[in-house]
Amino acid sequence: MIDTHAHILNEYYDDIDKVINNMKDNIIIISGTNDSDNIEVIKLCNKYKNVYGTIGIHPEEIDNMTSDSYKIIEENLSSPKIVGIGEIGLDYHYTKDNKEKQKEVFINQLNLAKKYNKPVVVHSRDAIADTYEILKKYKELKKDIHCFSGSLEMAKEFIKINCRLGIGGVLTFKNSKLSEVIKQLPIDSFLLETDSPFLTPEPFRGDKNEPYNIIYVAKKIAEIKGISLEEVLEITKNNAICQFDLDKKMC
Repeated sequence: MIDTHAHILNEYYDDIDKVINNMKDNIIIISGTNDSDNIEVIKLCNKYKNVYGTIGIHPEEIDNMTSDSYKIIEENLSSPKIVGIGEIGLDYHYTKDNKEKQKEVFINQLNLAKKYNKPVVVHSRDAIADTYEILKKYKELKKDIHCFSGSLEMAKEFIKINCRLGIGGVLTFKNSKLSEVIKQLPIDSFLLETDSPFLTPEPFRGDKNEPYNIIYVAKKIAEIKGISLEEVLEITKNNAICQFDLDKKMC
């Protein structure tokens, strides 16, 4: 199994060793959102064999950027354990006052990804149209639309511009409409993610999430698609390997 998006950081967990060891030899990709997160992600990647990372500035963190923010990202992109730039994107949920600044920071990080040929992990909340308009100018980049919860039509448009869709615990929620979207899309367009410690899947909704719970997302996809759990895990594992260049020989 590969959890392509988690925040396994000291801010959220008292015992990171335990959380990572629960995944055994399965892979976790930990995502940064600001300078301190990014530095912690780099340290965790160096400490654990099965941990990889993406580093970036989240749209909610742009007011906390420093003169070193881009430097921290760029100086660490050569590490084989840093497999992408993220979590980056646009978020108009709480404020639209800084839309232009969000777009500027998003585009700057996309340009870094283009320069170093790195995939990106994209956050988009209440900003889907602007996110798409920007991303379609970077068709050559591999793009992971983190926590996708949009329409079938929007999903198809993202897939056309070289995106895969991050599917997590929301799929298992009783009121989720995502099942209908999943049913009609090819499984090679999905990436499994937990967004730990958030969005814990059923049957543990309400508890703190962790990467091993990715199995419940995979089970739900298997149920929706009418295929075996083993097939879901194999295909999504290969999707993640190719998305983040974990093994270039396979892709």
